[in-house]
Amino acid sequence: MKITGIKTHLLKEWRTMLFVVVETDEGITGLGESGLTSREYAVQGMIRDLEDRVIGQDPFRIEHIWQTLWRSGFHPSGQVLSSAIAAIDIALWDIKGKALDAPVYDLLGGRTRDKVLTYCHVGGQSPEATLAMAREKVAEGWKAIRWEPSYQDDMVMRGPQAVEKAIEEYRLLRSELGPDIELCFDAHTKLTPTEAARFCRQIEPFRPMFVEDPLRCEYAEGYRTLRGQTAVPLAAGEQYASKWQFNELIRDKLIDYVRVDLCIAGGITEGRKIAALAETHMIDLAVHNPIGPVSTAACLHLNLAIPNVLVQELPKRPGESLGDLIQTDQVWEDGWLNCQGKPGLGVELNTGLLDKYPFEHEHLPLLCRADGSFTNW
Repeated sequence: MKITGIKTHLLKEWRTMLFVVVETDEGITGLGESGLTSREYAVQGMIRDLEDRVIGQDPFRIEHIWQTLWRSGFHPSGQVLSSAIAAIDIALWDIKGKALDAPVYDLLGGRTRDKVLTYCHVGGQSPEATLAMAREKVAEGWKAIRWEPSYQDDMVMRGPQAVEKAIEEYRLLRSELGPDIELCFDAHTKLTPTEAARFCRQIEPFRPMFVEDPLRCEYAEGYRTLRGQTAVPLAAGEQYASKWQFNELIRDKLIDYVRVDLCIAGGITEGRKIAALAETHMIDLAVHNPIGPVSTAACLHLNLAIPNVLVQELPKRPGESLGDLIQTDQVWEDGWLNCQGKPGLGVELNTGLLDKYPFEHEHLPLLCRADGSFTNW
C-alpha cells in the first residue's frame, strides 16, 4: 500500500475546523484533524509543503513518516508544523486500523479501561447563572464540569473581578452540587502570577479537580513558583507542540495533569510518548479536546489504551457536532465516553456534505485590560 495524496478540508460549524483525508492506492483512506484554531490557512499551507514528503510512502510506517516530517526541514518544529503533522498522523493510524480490521486502541496495545470519564463546558455572567447551567449538565449525567474566567461585552479583561467571581462560583457550585461532582477551572492563561496564586489558595477548600493553564505557557518557570504557593492540582500543556516542550513541567513535577492536544502536539504518535513520559512521574493525562469529532476519536482511542488517564474534555457529545457530515461509533452515557470498536478511529467523512459548512476565517477574541494593554484570550 502506498499513499497517493492528501486532501485538506476547512469548514465552520460551531467553530472553525480543519480535516485531512490521506488517500492510498488500495482505496483505504484515513481521516485526521488539526487543532490550531484561527491559523487554519497556515496549517493548510504546511500540509501542502509536506505532501510530497508523504506521497509514495507506506502508510504503515507511521513513526518513520513522523520523524521525516518533523526533522526534514532541519529547524525545530513550531505549532504550525506540529499541527499539520498531527492531522496526517491521526489519519495514518486510521488507515492502519482499517487495513488491519482493528480499532486504533488495539494497535496501541489494547484497552486498559472500559470507558473514559468526560467533562463538559459551562459558564455564565454571574455565579448564579453558572450554577444554573451546571445543574442542567449534572441532570444530563455529567460527572465533571469546567468553566473559565468571564469578561464583559466590552471585551475588557478585569482580572481581580474575574478571580473574585470564580472563587464565588467554586464556593457556590461545591456547596450546591455536593462532593461527587468534579469541578475543573480553565484559567486560559489569562491570569497574572499574583492573581493565579490568590485564586488557587482561595479555592483549596472546594477540592477542585484541577486548575488549568493559570499562567502563560511560555513561562514554565512560573509554574515552579506557583507550585510552591498552592496545593491545588495544576494542569497545563494544550499549547505545546512536542514532548520536549512538556519535559520540564513533567520532569520537575510542576503540574499534576498533562493537557496534551493530539491535534497540535504531533498526533497519536507523539501523544503516546508524552503519556509515557508522564507515566514515569505518576502524572495522568487530561487531554485537550475542544474541537471536532475526529479529535474526540483520536483522544478516546489513546485514552482507552494508556494506563494514566484522568478525564477527557468533551464540549460536544457524539452526534451534537457535524452529525450528518461525520459518522462515528462513539457512545456517551452518564458522563462516560466509549466506542463500538469499529476499525480505525471509527469515523467516516461524508465529503458530499462539506458544502453545508463553508469555511469562514475567524480570529480569536482580542482582549485588553482596563488600561488598554493586551491580555490573552
